[in-house]
Amino acid sequence: MLKFSPETWVVAAGRPHEAGSPLNEPLVPASNFLLGGDRVYSRDSATPGWEALEAVIGGLEGGKAIAFASGMAAVAAVFDQLAAGSLVTLPEDCYHGVSELARRGEEKKIWRVQQVAVEDTEGWIRALAESDLVWIESPSNPLLSVADLEAIATAPRKAGALFIVDNTFATPLNQKPLLLGADISLHSATKFIGGHSDLLGGVVVAKDESLLSSLHKSRTVGGATPGMLEAFLALRGVRTLALRLDAAQRSAMQLAEWLEQHPGVEKVRYPGLVSHPTYALAASQLNGFGSMISFDLRGGADVADAVCHATQVIRHATSLGSVESTMERRAAVPGQEHLPPGLLRLSVGIESCDDLKKDLQQAFGKAGLKSD
Repeated sequence: MLKFSPETWVVAAGRPHEAGSPLNEPLVPASNFLLGGDRVYSRDSATPGWEALEAVIGGLEGGKAIAFASGMAAVAAVFDQLAAGSLVTLPEDCYHGVSELARRGEEKKIWRVQQVAVEDTEGWIRALAESDLVWIESPSNPLLSVADLEAIATAPRKAGALFIVDNTFATPLNQKPLLLGADISLHSATKFIGGHSDLLGGVVVAKDESLLSSLHKSRTVGGATPGMLEAFLALRGVRTLALRLDAAQRSAMQLAEWLEQHPGVEKVRYPGLVSHPTYALAASQLNGFGSMISFDLRGGADVADAVCHATQVIRHATSLGSVESTMERRAAVPGQEHLPPGLLRLSVGIESCDDLKKDLQQAFGKAGLKSD
């Protein structure tokens, strides 16, 4: 088979090939199948829609993919690989759903948890030598720190230890953790893969057949299979991932530079800015800097809330990675109170960058932030 660029792969992979077939994998509303073939019962095997989605994402990442009902369902399946008493190492800047799942397990004495700063390479190397599961987000949510994945992945590790990278923010187009040495690359397909704020989904990708078999078993016994419609929507969404990401991250770069010069903005976090602490690493490790920006407004929580409520194009909403730009004050989210009170997380969509600037400018004005 020809080797395609990632931009072509997201369009060409996972399609029917038989003469007379539809161009796209159709919706198959089936829970069970006639005996005698590869499919028996959809919770145990799959439907054509899941298989097509898994083919696309697995091929992008350089492994085999397993689709789940949500990003957190995928996370739970990974944690299901742990034995009782295991040590889990998480980043200090971590998606709150992962932190909450880990905390609940620790409270029940199922495992122990420690945390390391995303950019602390030596800390992660030490963690690999003693942990059973090392979990990194890079870029991280929401502070957008970048970890040296290759240095960490190639370090000596405890026998049987798993190294997982949450690749949601980078997407498979900007970063391929398996090729850098990770055991598992994980995505919330709800975000960039789906891209339209209309589905829940998760994907894990791995190379090791034994690990893949165990993850598949966790999905089966946990009942965490994706819905027929969700798989269809995620597959349709991923077809335009390259176009959406290219447009969004070009605008994000311009917006980050503009925000950095705005007197009402105290701090901007974007891996593509030279001022970012991990800029050099991001420039060498990532294929693109992504479309996520975090920035702190002068005036704290009240001003940040006022800005969120004053935007007209940017939607005041949680989640990220979709065609529309969304923004929220992350410290207002339960479990995220430790973040700076005036920090806004902006997911840049595919709207005109000029219009996004105008929208932020007028919202800043309504919130009392002067532009000069």
